[in-house]
Amino acid sequence: MIRPNRVKDRLRQGLHALCFAAWGYSGADHLERLAPAHPDGVWLEGEHGEASFSDLANLTRAIDLIGATPIIRVHQNEAGVIYRCLDLGAMGVVVPHVNSRDEAEAVVQAGKFWPIGKRGSYTSRQGIGVPDYHNLANDQTMLIVLIEDVIGVENLDQILDVEHVDVFFVAPGDLAQTMGLPGMAGDPRVQKVVDETLARIVKRGRTAGALVTQANAAHLYDLGVRFFMSGPATWIEAGFKQLDQTAAGGGA
Repeated sequence: MIRPNRVKDRLRQGLHALCFAAWGYSGADHLERLAPAHPDGVWLEGEHGEASFSDLANLTRAIDLIGATPIIRVHQNEAGVIYRCLDLGAMGVVVPHVNSRDEAEAVVQAGKFWPIGKRGSYTSRQGIGVPDYHNLANDQTMLIVLIEDVIGVENLDQILDVEHVDVFFVAPGDLAQTMGLPGMAGDPRVQKVVDETLARIVKRGRTAGALVTQANAAHLYDLGVRFFMSGPATWIEAGFKQLDQTAAGGGA
Protein backbone atom coordinates (compact mmCIF):
# COMPACT_ATOMS: atom_id res chain seq x y z
CA MET A 1 0.00 0.00 0.00
CA ILE A 2 1.01 3.60 -0.52
CA ARG A 3 2.25 5.41 2.57
CA PRO A 4 -0.78 7.04 4.25
CA ASN A 5 -1.03 10.81 4.42
CA ARG A 6 -1.18 11.40 8.18
CA VAL A 7 -2.38 14.99 7.87
CA LYS A 8 -5.13 14.13 5.45
CA ASP A 9 -6.25 11.15 7.53
CA ARG A 10 -6.56 13.27 10.66
CA LEU A 11 -8.57 15.93 8.87
CA ARG A 12 -10.90 13.29 7.44
CA GLN A 13 -11.57 12.12 10.99
CA GLY A 14 -12.48 15.65 12.04
CA LEU A 15 -9.29 16.01 14.08
CA HIS A 16 -6.82 18.86 13.95
CA ALA A 17 -3.46 18.50 12.20
CA LEU A 18 -0.38 20.42 13.29
CA CYS A 19 2.46 20.97 10.84
CA PHE A 20 5.95 22.10 11.70
CA ALA A 21 7.18 24.88 9.41
CA ALA A 22 10.75 23.85 8.65
CA TRP A 23 12.04 27.33 7.91
CA GLY A 24 15.78 27.10 8.46
CA TYR A 25 15.60 23.31 8.83
CA SER A 26 16.98 22.65 5.39
CA GLY A 27 18.94 19.48 6.08
CA ALA A 28 17.61 15.95 6.32
CA ASP A 29 19.49 15.47 9.62
CA HIS A 30 17.69 18.49 11.09
CA LEU A 31 14.32 17.11 10.05
CA GLU A 32 14.99 13.69 11.56
CA ARG A 33 15.64 15.38 14.90
CA LEU A 34 11.99 16.50 14.93
CA ALA A 35 10.94 12.91 15.64
CA PRO A 36 10.35 13.40 19.41
CA ALA A 37 7.89 16.24 18.65
CA HIS A 38 5.70 13.90 16.54
CA PRO A 39 4.49 16.53 14.06
CA ASP A 40 1.62 15.46 11.83
CA GLY A 41 3.31 17.10 8.87
CA VAL A 42 6.41 19.10 8.02
CA TRP A 43 6.02 22.16 5.79
CA LEU A 44 9.09 22.65 3.61
CA GLU A 45 9.66 26.12 2.23
CA GLY A 46 10.16 26.32 -1.53
CA GLU A 47 8.74 29.80 -2.10
CA HIS A 48 10.73 31.93 0.34
CA GLY A 49 13.18 29.31 1.58
CA GLU A 50 15.93 27.03 0.42
CA ALA A 51 14.09 23.78 -0.35
CA SER A 52 14.85 22.91 -3.98
CA PHE A 53 14.39 20.08 -6.45
CA SER A 54 17.97 18.95 -5.90
CA ASP A 55 17.44 18.09 -2.23
CA LEU A 56 13.69 17.49 -2.05
CA ALA A 57 13.93 13.71 -2.33
CA ASN A 58 16.16 13.47 0.75
CA LEU A 59 14.12 16.02 2.71
CA THR A 60 10.86 14.18 2.09
CA ARG A 61 12.54 10.85 2.86
CA ALA A 62 13.67 12.17 6.25
CA ILE A 63 10.13 13.34 7.01
CA ASP A 64 8.79 9.91 6.04
CA LEU A 65 11.23 8.34 8.50
CA ILE A 66 9.78 10.25 11.46
CA GLY A 67 6.23 9.28 10.52
CA ALA A 68 5.10 12.72 9.38
CA THR A 69 3.67 13.90 6.07
CA PRO A 70 6.04 15.86 3.80
CA ILE A 71 4.44 19.04 2.47
CA ILE A 72 6.12 21.72 0.37
CA ARG A 73 5.13 25.24 -0.51
CA VAL A 74 6.04 25.88 -4.14
CA HIS A 75 6.94 29.26 -5.56
CA GLN A 76 4.37 29.40 -8.35
CA ASN A 77 1.15 27.87 -9.60
CA GLU A 78 2.74 25.98 -12.48
CA ALA A 79 1.93 22.40 -13.38
CA GLY A 80 5.48 21.17 -13.84
CA VAL A 81 6.59 22.66 -10.54
CA ILE A 82 3.67 21.10 -8.64
CA TYR A 83 3.87 17.57 -9.95
CA ARG A 84 7.67 17.49 -9.93
CA CYS A 85 7.53 18.10 -6.18
CA LEU A 86 5.09 15.22 -5.84
CA ASP A 87 7.32 13.04 -8.02
CA LEU A 88 10.20 13.75 -5.62
CA GLY A 89 8.31 12.47 -2.59
CA ALA A 90 6.10 15.28 -1.31
CA MET A 91 2.61 14.14 -0.31
CA GLY A 92 1.23 17.64 -0.08
CA VAL A 93 1.74 20.84 -2.05
CA VAL A 94 0.95 24.38 -0.92
CA VAL A 95 0.34 26.85 -3.75
CA PRO A 96 0.60 30.60 -3.08
CA HIS A 97 -1.58 33.46 -4.29
CA VAL A 98 -4.60 31.51 -5.50
CA ASN A 99 -7.02 34.30 -6.38
CA SER A 100 -9.64 32.77 -8.66
CA ARG A 101 -11.55 29.62 -9.41
CA ASP A 102 -9.43 29.06 -12.51
CA GLU A 103 -6.23 29.25 -10.47
CA ALA A 104 -7.58 26.78 -7.90
CA GLU A 105 -8.63 24.41 -10.68
CA ALA A 106 -5.12 24.64 -12.14
CA VAL A 107 -3.74 23.35 -8.84
CA VAL A 108 -6.04 20.33 -9.01
CA GLN A 109 -5.20 19.65 -12.64
CA ALA A 110 -1.49 19.64 -11.82
CA GLY A 111 -1.73 17.67 -8.58
CA LYS A 112 -4.08 14.84 -9.55
CA PHE A 113 -3.82 12.06 -12.09
CA TRP A 114 -6.62 11.24 -14.55
CA PRO A 115 -9.61 11.11 -14.23
CA ILE A 116 -9.44 14.07 -11.83
CA GLY A 117 -6.54 16.01 -13.31
CA LYS A 118 -3.65 15.94 -15.73
CA ARG A 119 -0.66 15.28 -13.50
CA GLY A 120 2.21 13.89 -15.54
CA SER A 121 2.32 10.11 -15.34
CA TYR A 122 5.19 9.00 -13.12
CA THR A 123 5.39 6.58 -10.23
CA SER A 124 7.25 8.77 -7.69
CA ARG A 125 9.41 7.44 -4.88
CA GLN A 126 6.21 7.07 -2.84
CA GLY A 127 4.88 4.59 -5.40
CA ILE A 128 7.78 2.17 -5.79
CA GLY A 129 6.36 -1.34 -5.76
CA VAL A 130 2.82 -0.07 -5.13
CA PRO A 131 0.17 -1.58 -7.44
CA ASP A 132 -2.44 0.87 -8.72
CA TYR A 133 -0.28 3.77 -7.53
CA HIS A 134 -2.01 6.42 -9.64
CA ASN A 135 -5.43 5.90 -8.09
CA LEU A 136 -4.00 5.58 -4.60
CA ALA A 137 -1.94 8.74 -5.09
CA ASN A 138 -5.05 10.68 -6.07
CA ASP A 139 -6.56 9.72 -2.72
CA GLN A 140 -3.49 10.43 -0.57
CA THR A 141 -2.06 13.53 -2.26
CA MET A 142 -2.93 16.74 -0.45
CA LEU A 143 -3.56 20.08 -2.17
CA ILE A 144 -3.48 23.32 -0.19
CA VAL A 145 -4.17 26.75 -1.64
CA LEU A 146 -3.19 30.02 -0.01
CA ILE A 147 -5.75 32.80 0.25
CA GLU A 148 -3.40 35.69 0.81
CA ASP A 149 -4.58 38.59 -1.33
CA VAL A 150 -7.61 40.87 -1.08
CA ILE A 151 -8.75 39.69 -4.51
CA GLY A 152 -8.61 36.09 -3.29
CA VAL A 153 -10.86 37.01 -0.36
CA GLU A 154 -13.24 38.75 -2.75
CA ASN A 155 -13.36 35.66 -5.00
CA LEU A 156 -13.48 33.19 -2.12
CA ASP A 157 -16.93 31.78 -2.85
CA GLN A 158 -15.88 30.75 -6.36
CA ILE A 159 -12.57 29.33 -5.12
CA LEU A 160 -14.41 27.24 -2.53
CA ASP A 161 -16.47 25.66 -5.33
CA VAL A 162 -13.39 23.78 -6.55
CA GLU A 163 -13.38 20.13 -5.54
CA HIS A 164 -10.29 18.16 -4.49
CA VAL A 165 -8.65 21.09 -2.72
CA ASP A 166 -8.02 19.82 0.80
CA VAL A 167 -7.20 23.02 2.68
CA PHE A 168 -7.86 26.70 2.12
CA PHE A 169 -5.14 28.40 4.13
CA VAL A 170 -5.51 32.08 5.02
CA ALA A 171 -2.07 33.71 5.17
CA PRO A 172 -1.96 37.08 6.95
CA GLY A 173 1.40 38.44 5.78
CA ASP A 174 0.67 39.02 2.12
CA LEU A 175 -2.95 39.77 2.92
CA ALA A 176 -1.79 42.68 5.07
CA GLN A 177 0.36 43.93 2.21
CA THR A 178 -2.50 43.86 -0.28
CA MET A 179 -4.62 45.73 2.28
CA GLY A 180 -2.02 48.50 2.25
CA LEU A 181 -0.59 47.43 5.61
CA PRO A 182 2.78 45.86 4.79
CA GLY A 183 4.48 44.16 7.71
CA MET A 184 1.37 44.52 9.87
CA ALA A 185 -0.08 41.01 9.83
CA GLY A 186 -1.06 41.35 13.50
CA ASP A 187 -3.02 44.55 12.96
CA PRO A 188 -6.65 44.20 14.13
CA ARG A 189 -7.88 45.21 10.67
CA VAL A 190 -5.97 42.36 9.09
CA GLN A 191 -6.96 39.87 11.77
CA LYS A 192 -10.61 40.79 11.29
CA VAL A 193 -10.40 39.86 7.61
CA VAL A 194 -8.50 36.67 8.46
CA ASP A 195 -11.14 35.59 10.97
CA GLU A 196 -14.02 36.43 8.65
CA THR A 197 -12.39 34.52 5.81
CA LEU A 198 -11.71 31.46 7.96
CA ALA A 199 -15.32 31.50 9.15
CA ARG A 200 -16.58 31.63 5.55
CA ILE A 201 -14.43 28.62 4.64
CA VAL A 202 -15.72 26.59 7.57
CA LYS A 203 -19.33 27.61 6.91
CA ARG A 204 -19.02 26.15 3.41
CA GLY A 205 -17.93 22.83 4.88
CA ARG A 206 -14.36 23.13 3.65
CA THR A 207 -11.17 22.81 5.71
CA ALA A 208 -9.60 26.05 6.87
CA GLY A 209 -5.89 26.46 7.62
CA ALA A 210 -4.03 29.12 9.56
CA LEU A 211 -0.80 30.10 11.29
CA VAL A 212 -1.02 29.07 14.92
CA THR A 213 0.69 30.21 18.10
CA GLN A 214 0.07 29.53 21.78
CA ALA A 215 -1.78 32.85 21.89
CA ASN A 216 -4.28 32.20 19.11
CA ALA A 217 -4.65 28.39 19.05
CA ALA A 218 -7.87 28.20 21.07
CA HIS A 219 -9.41 31.09 19.15
CA LEU A 220 -8.65 29.49 15.78
CA TYR A 221 -9.96 26.12 16.91
CA ASP A 222 -13.21 27.76 18.05
CA LEU A 223 -13.50 29.33 14.59
CA GLY A 224 -13.38 25.82 13.12
CA VAL A 225 -9.79 25.81 11.86
CA ARG A 226 -8.36 22.30 11.80
CA PHE A 227 -5.16 22.63 9.76
CA PHE A 228 -2.48 24.45 11.72
CA MET A 229 1.04 25.46 10.77
CA SER A 230 3.61 26.89 13.15
CA GLY A 231 7.27 27.75 12.89
CA PRO A 232 10.02 27.21 15.47
CA ALA A 233 11.16 30.80 16.03
CA THR A 234 8.61 31.76 18.70
CA TRP A 235 9.05 28.46 20.56
CA ILE A 236 12.84 28.80 20.58
CA GLU A 237 12.64 32.40 21.76
CA ALA A 238 10.18 31.62 24.55
CA GLY A 239 12.06 28.52 25.67
CA PHE A 240 15.43 30.27 25.66
CA LYS A 241 14.10 33.19 27.70
CA GLN A 242 12.60 30.78 30.23
CA LEU A 243 15.87 28.86 30.46
CA ASP A 244 17.82 32.09 30.90
CA GLN A 245 15.50 33.14 33.72
CA THR A 246 15.85 29.74 35.43
CA ALA A 247 19.64 29.76 35.06
CA ALA A 248 19.72 33.19 36.68
CA GLY A 249 17.88 31.85 39.72
CA GLY A 250 14.48 33.08 38.66
CA GLY A 251 12.75 29.73 39.00
CA ALA A 252 10.82 27.72 36.45
